[in-house]
Amino acid sequence: MAIDLTTTNVLLGILATVSVLETLAVVGLFIGGYLLFRRMTTLIEGIEERQVAPAVARVNHILDDVKRGTGFAKSAAERADRVAGWWRGFRGA
Repeated sequence: MAIDLTTTNVLLGILATVSVLETLAVVGLFIGGYLLFRRMTTLIEGIEERQVAPAVARVNHILDDVKRGTGFAKSAAERADRVAGWWRGFRGA
């Protein structure tokens, strides 16, 4: 009795074809993901240049003004402490 392997060979051929197609699909997904990643990176950099960088510059300017104002207030408070100490010393003598 001769064994007929035609059906088995056909099924193995189908499995091999499906495996090749799956591999191509996975490679295609990886390439698509990489392209999407590059496009999103470019988009985010553009948004940062157009919107975030000017906002950061304005915030830094405001913080510099606040820093300068607190410096003036600190020096005025130190002068007031010196004057108060001198006045206390003058009244106590």
